[in-house]
Amino acid sequence: MRFRHGNGGERATPAGPVSRARAAAAALVGGGGSPSGDSPDLLRDVLATAPVGMALVDERLRWHYLNAAFTTATGLRRADLLGRPVEETAFAGAAGTLRRVLDDGRDREQLTGDPETPGAPVPPGLRLRYRALVTDGRTTGVVVAVLDDPEPADALRHELTRARARLALLDAAAERIGTTLDVDTTCAELAAFAVPGLADLATVDILPTDTPVRAGRPLRTRLHRTAVEYAEGLRDTVAELAGPGQSVRHREGSAAGRSLASGTAVLADGLRGDDLAASAPDPASLAAYRATGVTSLLAVPLIARGRLIGLLTLARTAASPGFSPDEAVLIGDLAGRAATSLDNARRFTRSQGIALELQRALLSEPGSPHQNLDLASRYLPSGTSSVVGGDWYETVRLPFGRTLLVMGDVMGHGVEAAVDMSTYRSTLRDVAGMDLPPHRILRQLDTVIAANESARPATCLLALADPGRGRWTLSSAGHLPPALIAPGRPTELLQIPTGPPLGTGLGGYEQTARELRVGETLLMYTDGLVERRDEDIDVSLARLASLRLPAEGALDDLLDAVLHALAPAGPSAPSAEDDIAVLAARPRPRPEGAPPRGPLR
Repeated sequence: MRFRHGNGGERATPAGPVSRARAAAAALVGGGGSPSGDSPDLLRDVLATAPVGMALVDERLRWHYLNAAFTTATGLRRADLLGRPVEETAFAGAAGTLRRVLDDGRDREQLTGDPETPGAPVPPGLRLRYRALVTDGRTTGVVVAVLDDPEPADALRHELTRARARLALLDAAAERIGTTLDVDTTCAELAAFAVPGLADLATVDILPTDTPVRAGRPLRTRLHRTAVEYAEGLRDTVAELAGPGQSVRHREGSAAGRSLASGTAVLADGLRGDDLAASAPDPASLAAYRATGVTSLLAVPLIARGRLIGLLTLARTAASPGFSPDEAVLIGDLAGRAATSLDNARRFTRSQGIALELQRALLSEPGSPHQNLDLASRYLPSGTSSVVGGDWYETVRLPFGRTLLVMGDVMGHGVEAAVDMSTYRSTLRDVAGMDLPPHRILRQLDTVIAANESARPATCLLALADPGRGRWTLSSAGHLPPALIAPGRPTELLQIPTGPPLGTGLGGYEQTARELRVGETLLMYTDGLVERRDEDIDVSLARLASLRLPAEGALDDLLDAVLHALAPAGPSAPSAEDDIAVLAARPRPRPEGAPPRGPLR
């Protein structure tokens, strides 16, 4: 991860009219005083870029300053030291020595690795010098200098320790980020992982799908805020921030704007006054940053497969040390992994959208039946918690006033299942046109589908309505039994001989006949209507059979009642894990005097 660093990487707070950084520089070069002619900024820059590790502990034994070389040599992060008492850091073992330097002003040296020296993760073999810092005749702190590098073996061991810590963080992130294929959930997981472990405030913004992005140019598109997370106690101060669901636009020149335009992480540390205003993305964010006391910002682009998809912005207050370059690299790796999870979620959502549109296009209203039969149908996708399935239904108008009703469910989910569903429907229309009885239609369909090795198996239920002869003829290929709903009687699940699913090539289908009465309704459905996780299918079917459904009135009202009773709705409802398709058919009364009609056999 590349990053840009703004407003300096090290912070030094002035002590009176003379900066501590300047006094520290003077002490380290041997003067012990405060030179009046040198520029404090120049001396601060010299310390920041010096190849020798240097740090400053104030008179209360709190870490006040450290340069980049010091963090590299000791293996400690700025967040591990700055603002904290020596006793609460890896240098706790050296607290006594530092206190003696404050008391008598005498230089002391230590070699790390002994009990009274800094402990892990500081590598053994480092030679440290402690020198009193005297300002205007008074000891105001201790300068800590790293004089020697550790042995090569110790340096390698130290590097391995840092690598393990980095991998541990990324492993923890892999477990907590991207647990679902939902974009909003993944963004919320990313923000929750960052706070409070990595930042005091985190926001995640996502670009609209298929937004054209040109590298190196300002991004003028509004982003969608998907997650906000903040440390405990900051709720009131971040009220001005845009929340999830709102659109945001990051001002050009801000830390977030520069990160989006360049595709690199932007670090802004030591923010005060005008610097904070320049780094804030918008007035609302600036007000929240000021109320919260933000002093350090890190904007990290979310890039997956070479494409910018969003932005992670982290902030720390004055109560926490600023972000370091090493932390920026680590957080960049974390953002890269999170971006891949987000991109996977987006691809999944796009695939689901295509499958759903395809399925809805194929599941148009059933073909027009004869006038002697009323029909109603519904299709409900399972929603974002699951995937689009291969549920389908069809009606085929046959001679002599007969209508073939079909309900099927292709095994599997997604675009492939929807495509196979289309294959089953078109094949069934062709076979049904041969005017075969239902069990022979299934046998022929099974033979045709089994010859296609790429086709998925499917369950199927056929019901041939013959109002002229007052008969239902039914046959099943592994499908759930239909329900018969009649006035004044409980819902009945019809017993039908069941053969293997279509596409297996096993055949063996049978059929059964049932008297068709005017006023009775046949309900066909897919398993998504009744099946529940960890529940026996007999229990699920018994729940359907126990329903008191309206046997009279419009068929649409009947389907509403069925779906209201069985389809999951609300946070406490059992979760459906498949799509739902239902088809209801009811014979109409035959005109008086009309003779029965049927095929000549």
